[in-house]
Amino acid sequence: MAPIRRLTRILLPAVLLTLTLYTLANLNSPFTLLPPWTTTSTPSKHPIDQLLRSADADFSALLAKQTTTLASAAAAYRKRRGRHPPPGFDQWYAFAAERNVVMVEDFWDPIYHDLEPFWGEDPAVIRGRVRDVDMRIVVRDGKAETGSDWFWTQIWLEMIRGVEKFLPDMEIALNAMDEPRVVVPWEEVEGYVKKAGKGRRVVEREKVVGEFGRREEWTYMAEGTGAVWEHEKHYWLIARRGCPPNSAARKAPVVTDFNQTPFIASSFDLAHMRGGYVANFTLSTSFCHQPDLQALQGIFVEPLSVSATASLVPIFGGSKLGVNNDILLPAPMYWNEEDRFTGAEGAGIPWADKTRSPAAVWRGVATGGRNREENWRSFQRHRFVAMNNASQLHLAEMGEPPVNFALTDPRYRLSATSKPGSLPRWLASTTDIAFTDLMCAHPDSGTSCNYTSPFFTPTDAIPMAQQFRHRILPDMDGNSFSGRYLGFLRSTSLPVKATLWREWHDARLVAWKHFVPMDSRFGDWYGILEYFAGNEELGVEGHDEAAERIAMDGREWAAKVLRREDMQVYVLRVLLEYARVVDERRDVMGWVGDLV
Repeated sequence: MAPIRRLTRILLPAVLLTLTLYTLANLNSPFTLLPPWTTTSTPSKHPIDQLLRSADADFSALLAKQTTTLASAAAAYRKRRGRHPPPGFDQWYAFAAERNVVMVEDFWDPIYHDLEPFWGEDPAVIRGRVRDVDMRIVVRDGKAETGSDWFWTQIWLEMIRGVEKFLPDMEIALNAMDEPRVVVPWEEVEGYVKKAGKGRRVVEREKVVGEFGRREEWTYMAEGTGAVWEHEKHYWLIARRGCPPNSAARKAPVVTDFNQTPFIASSFDLAHMRGGYVANFTLSTSFCHQPDLQALQGIFVEPLSVSATASLVPIFGGSKLGVNNDILLPAPMYWNEEDRFTGAEGAGIPWADKTRSPAAVWRGVATGGRNREENWRSFQRHRFVAMNNASQLHLAEMGEPPVNFALTDPRYRLSATSKPGSLPRWLASTTDIAFTDLMCAHPDSGTSCNYTSPFFTPTDAIPMAQQFRHRILPDMDGNSFSGRYLGFLRSTSLPVKATLWREWHDARLVAWKHFVPMDSRFGDWYGILEYFAGNEELGVEGHDEAAERIAMDGREWAAKVLRREDMQVYVLRVLLEYARVVDERRDVMGWVGDLV
């Protein structure tokens, strides 16, 4: 027994130290975890199992908030927003009810996140700053018009014309670029929000003003307080000012050399992950706690174009990063429903008729920004395609360092890594992922590119309708958000979504219920793929029923809350709120018809 006691005295302190360090490392995590894949007295469960159960509970809680009358919708509004609904709320509700809109107040959270800072700015200043933007839609006497022939503006104009009769006079500034425009420093946004909070109240009914002002009453800001536009091509330097001062993004050294294999943090060690998989999708889209993303996303390295401002300008656009102060509208390609983005013809293919090999397919161009010989290793699409290339994985297994990605974290305990050569073979049979165009910085290079052709071979495109013949559809950012996401959600295939971009519909989708979230480093991709598709060579069964259930739940839900009708209802709501925030009497304006 003496040797055992000596061994215990040696090992026990080490074990306790390890557990203590692990606990300390996770104090800031929103979850309390055992070390990943710890074996207990019962067989360990896959982390995705619990994420699926949690998603079902979250969705049920969301549906429990549904309202079915104008009075209950107004009450839910006051409870969640701390103000009366805007003038015209009754017309908005009738418009929505006629279109069988699912009424959950949480669905419109993005509107209030976007507009809240503007409550802390002078309405005359806001109105004046609109005129700093060339592309605008003007509403006068219930008619919407524009002087711009840009196709995005024309699509937004069509969207707004469907609700123009309900709108007061206003001017709407629009973003013509893929990239967002407004990044007010975090400290200033906090000031605006605190000022807005001090004025937020439910005004006594008899003091409420129930009508919008007219344009004849408008005044504008004093000259010299307009926006200054920046064109710094290294967008990280602009974007990170929107993060808190004590955040990792603000404190981390700035990366300026992108001509090397980028550093990629382990997904296991990030606040939005649990057991190596995304547990907080909203947090995963914030880069403020993820400074390594400055060298892993094209938007931060070299966007196609930059025209940004630190002034609080009310610019409407189709997507933005979490730090941007742009105001969201449904994106033009969602409203237009082009077949190249929706693939509607094949969207209803029954799950049983989809191919199992390859289970996952992706085609796209090498976008994300302006990739060059000295920076392409930091682009997200290049990384995803490379890590799904069997030849590059084989070289990595043989000891040649990957040129732009990292090998999977051993804590995932993938079956395919247990046998030499298995991972490349498994991916070759399970995925079909390739570029159709390398988008070279050199002119006249066609679809190829002298500096990336040694690593990538462009192949034929696959129309969206044919992509739906496969069970798993990964989706990732391009220059900004991915226009194909809505089509994936409406299909019978399983969307796997990695993004840093916020969109109008975010509050109405539940991760792991309607889609599978993926970290923007893609370190969890192999684990997601093995969980759902399995590994036939090694006898690992996939969770095919779970994949089908998420695909079908997402499709059914998209048919209820992501229709063109839902987009138009969202547009009417955000424009009514915007009209109030730029009105001089905004603090006492509202709708109180239910309180009579």
